[in-house]
Amino acid sequence: MECVYPPGVKLTDQEKCNICYLAFPDSNSGCMGDTQFHVRLRTRARLTPQQLNYNEDSVSTLRADSTHYWGFVYFRQVKDTSIPRGYFQKSIILLTRLPYINLFYKVIQLIAPRHFEDGERSLEAACHDINRWPPLDAGHNFLLPVLGTVFQSYIPNQQTGKVTRSDIIKQVHSPNIPHIVASIQDVNVFDALSSVISHLHLLWELVLTAEPIVVMASSPTECSSLVQALTYLIQPLSYSAEYRPYFTIHDSEFKEFTRKQFNPPTKTLQHWPHTIKLSDSSSVKTKLRKVGNMKQLDTAPGVYTQYKPFLEKDKAIIKKLHNGIRSDRPSEVQTAMVKRHLLELTQSFMIPLERYMASLMPLQKNISPFRAAPIPNPFNPEDFFSTLQQAGPHLTTGIKGDWIGLYRNFFRTPNFSAWFHERHKDLTNKLQALQLEALAGSDLKVWSVGKKEVEIVDMVLKLKEVLKNDVPVAGNTRTLLSRQLEDLNGVLAEDMKSLLNAAS
Repeated sequence: MECVYPPGVKLTDQEKCNICYLAFPDSNSGCMGDTQFHVRLRTRARLTPQQLNYNEDSVSTLRADSTHYWGFVYFRQVKDTSIPRGYFQKSIILLTRLPYINLFYKVIQLIAPRHFEDGERSLEAACHDINRWPPLDAGHNFLLPVLGTVFQSYIPNQQTGKVTRSDIIKQVHSPNIPHIVASIQDVNVFDALSSVISHLHLLWELVLTAEPIVVMASSPTECSSLVQALTYLIQPLSYSAEYRPYFTIHDSEFKEFTRKQFNPPTKTLQHWPHTIKLSDSSSVKTKLRKVGNMKQLDTAPGVYTQYKPFLEKDKAIIKKLHNGIRSDRPSEVQTAMVKRHLLELTQSFMIPLERYMASLMPLQKNISPFRAAPIPNPFNPEDFFSTLQQAGPHLTTGIKGDWIGLYRNFFRTPNFSAWFHERHKDLTNKLQALQLEALAGSDLKVWSVGKKEVEIVDMVLKLKEVLKNDVPVAGNTRTLLSRQLEDLNGVLAEDMKSLLNAAS
């Protein structure tokens, strides 16, 4: 196995061991020829300052992962009688902190076959090219050269959000250089979910409420594709619980995930609450099976669960998708239908929460230029539920059911915690910005009249701290605050002014 390491990152021996196991499918997987899949593995390595800055502007689903590496694997196994074991097998894994699924699959597809054919020199050249990639910046196009080919894509930011065709093709490139325009994170959701598409709404609820799910498949490609597709079901909401696209019993964390309280499936893991077992043929529909006789897991494909959905199934979209299967409708069209339907469903679920969260903003009259910025009002689930009759999901979707019960389950999940933390941070930053704008527009010379020196010094220190740090305020506000600082310095005694200048 060869690793393309992230620049400046040193892996621990345990991380290297886990990578080795994850990069090679189990011996009985039957992965002959070339196989591609991806993994995630936990790390304690911190994000770089550049990655942290990138995360500030990027959409949540594209942020550098602060707790995991992503590994994109290209595995080759072919018969070779000249080798004692009877076949050649080798893996290359591309490690990154960025969840650019589609892009990095294309990159590893270029690197790995070249390395298998040309040896170490091509891998060294690829590493050299990758180490020279420019810092990524959300909201811009970027060009990534690898082994004589240029990959081009666009990273949406929080303002632009969606990627349009015009965003992707703005750059001009030489016609003599092989050029690949690649979307960042495109995943063919329908192909991965086709055998379980009848259970789309059940799976959406399980993912939304971060229920523990195990996927069992005959190949790491199918397994990682389905797991990744599941996490995409609730976009643009980020899936924030732990997940592994592909996992083996040799991983050092296997025991952690198979402790009794987790109750996963298979012979040693018999009581995990929700299990998806795929058949060897993706065209075979997977039945819903109530957990009872767990011996069926050895033979019968199915979705094993006792979960009772809170919402009714939208039979119309399921019928359309099944008709598309029968008529050989292109999978890209099927995927677009699935994504659009689930996007509307997720938005119907989240819009009331977004609206309620905005109502937690204190009134403008409570913001004083001379006091600390107020904090957002507390989130009260019962207050939120009282808003649903007038402004609930029924306004944007025809799907009926126990929405309040679904919200209650959602509030106990890391998906909610991550969303709430993000929105609370946005509100806090907005309140700080409004308080600083009020301060910038005030007359601190008038305010300072009759104030004790310690109060004026406190205000000077506050202004210096604001101007020193990257506080989210407009440029003209920073200019006005600088002038306010000059005005306050002018009213201080010379000895105190000198003392403050020496300390800063």
